[in-house]
Amino acid sequence: MPNVVVVGAQWGDEGKAKVIDWLAEQADVVVRCQGGCNAGHTVQLDGNVFKFHHLPSGLLYAGKQCVIGSGTVLSPDVFRQEIDALHAKGYRTESLFISDRAHVTLPYHPLQDRLQEQSLEQNKIGTTGRGIGPTYMDKVGRLGLRVADLYESSTFLRDRLTQIRAVKAPVIEQLYQEALPSVDDLMAVCQQYAALFQPYVTDTVVLLDTALRAGKTLLFEGAQGTLLDVDFGTYPFVTSSNATAGGACTGSGVGPSRIDRTIGVMKTYITRVGSGPFPTELSDELGQHLVQVGQEFGTTTGRMRRCGWFDAVLGRYSVMTNGLDGLAITKLDVLDALPEIQVCVAYRHRETGALVHHFPARLGELEQMEPVYETLPGWQTPVHQARRWEELPLNARRYLERLSALLETPISLVSVGPDREQTLVLQNPMTMQGSRAEAYRSPNVAQSV
Repeated sequence: MPNVVVVGAQWGDEGKAKVIDWLAEQADVVVRCQGGCNAGHTVQLDGNVFKFHHLPSGLLYAGKQCVIGSGTVLSPDVFRQEIDALHAKGYRTESLFISDRAHVTLPYHPLQDRLQEQSLEQNKIGTTGRGIGPTYMDKVGRLGLRVADLYESSTFLRDRLTQIRAVKAPVIEQLYQEALPSVDDLMAVCQQYAALFQPYVTDTVVLLDTALRAGKTLLFEGAQGTLLDVDFGTYPFVTSSNATAGGACTGSGVGPSRIDRTIGVMKTYITRVGSGPFPTELSDELGQHLVQVGQEFGTTTGRMRRCGWFDAVLGRYSVMTNGLDGLAITKLDVLDALPEIQVCVAYRHRETGALVHHFPARLGELEQMEPVYETLPGWQTPVHQARRWEELPLNARRYLERLSALLETPISLVSVGPDREQTLVLQNPMTMQGSRAEAYRSPNVAQSV
């Protein structure tokens, strides 16, 4: 069976958790590659709602190895809460492994996050305030603390924390006039962290290589979404890690030649949380309808998500940057009541009138873009009971066919509700069996769905 990467192909919150949960049953190892507790995955199972921030959702299956990779940053308090919540519901975590190369969010990181956001005033990024950005900043600036460092000698750890604090103090204490924990306080905290992580820490590069050599199937789950990628997103309104498919390699230690397939998750409309450009945003009653019906509130912060029509310009960009082989389309049921549905097929420059078919890098240019819409008829009937393609209303099928054609990518899965079984399988990415499998890499994918 293939090794598959699942990525968010919009601005995050696309429903990746449900797709990953569905695919995890067929995998041997589930790997979380990047991000921190600023990302949230919600899985609904047997009447229970699970909200994961660090833990791979494969932990809901017995016998699956689950890995938190080196590309992640760990917030110990949040990690502890998630572990305790799983144990309280009767789930076991012996199959969970943490990379010894993952970085740790320390007590001063959330403080630094809050102070930096305040200093931006009207230009705030809209972070979660969890300290994720500052943790990644320290990682890249070589001021970070890895999980492995927690188990060094006390002399090594004290020297390291003294060095880090000497760099932090002028900014936090002198510029922002806030108190920074002492080295002794940080040493005590690190001892607590070491005890918390100890049952799970290992060299996950070796663990994953061993699994691959044994012929096991790996499923890589990303956090956030393509347009929040630090390199390819709407910078600076992005996250601090690589949320595109390439992050699966850099965040796990598994080389690209060992990955077989990449699946992008997209909603039938589009959302984003926090600040930043959003060409198809709906700021009217229709936008509020999508918020309420789609329950568009952030898993991590509870913030209301901004909603808009599906953006095929953005979608094509995501297909390119991730090398998507297939799409998992979610929340089809949210559109059930609408008489008409619009899809952005291009942008038009407000000043020049020129049509634009590629997603621009410059935010100033993007702000000058207005969407060019194509209107499709709605189906105005519930789809939540459909389990086969043929059971969907005709207009729902035509809508999905149009999305596939615009993105020149076949659809693998369609979600018609929040539960695991409310999933239509057009082609199973883990087995490549089904009525549309033969069209998977066809140049005529647009006509195959």
